[in-house]
Amino acid sequence: MSKVDFYILPTDALSARLDFACKLCEKAWRLGHRVYLHCQDAEQRSELDLRLWRFKGEAFVPHDLAELHADAPVALGLSAESAGEHRDLLINLGADVPSFVGQFERVAEIVVEEATIRQSARERFRFYREQGYALQDHRLQRL
Repeated sequence: MSKVDFYILPTDALSARLDFACKLCEKAWRLGHRVYLHCQDAEQRSELDLRLWRFKGEAFVPHDLAELHADAPVALGLSAESAGEHRDLLINLGADVPSFVGQFERVAEIVVEEATIRQSARERFRFYREQGYALQDHRLQRL
């Protein structure tokens, strides 16, 4: 069964979720993992695609839209079908628990202090707990 990590960021800025997702992607990729970034919608996916190109000047995270290039270590997608062979880490940026969550070794949920994000995160946490997933929360400090 998947291990689920909730990363709780000390900000209400929605952009902080995307920035942190980029950092997680880079770390997982450098450790040799294949990552699937599950996006809420096409607009969020486009924003993440841009951020992964420029979030860190000296770093490049090889990625692509899941439907275009299945061999990239990091895939950005919108559905179970686009996850392909990226089964090491699921970074869920959607509002709900994806139906295919059990196919991954690890799941990362990124939470900010914005009301709707916190509420949907509570519901996902409840779901994971009821289903018996191993849960861990990481409360990050303000810089």
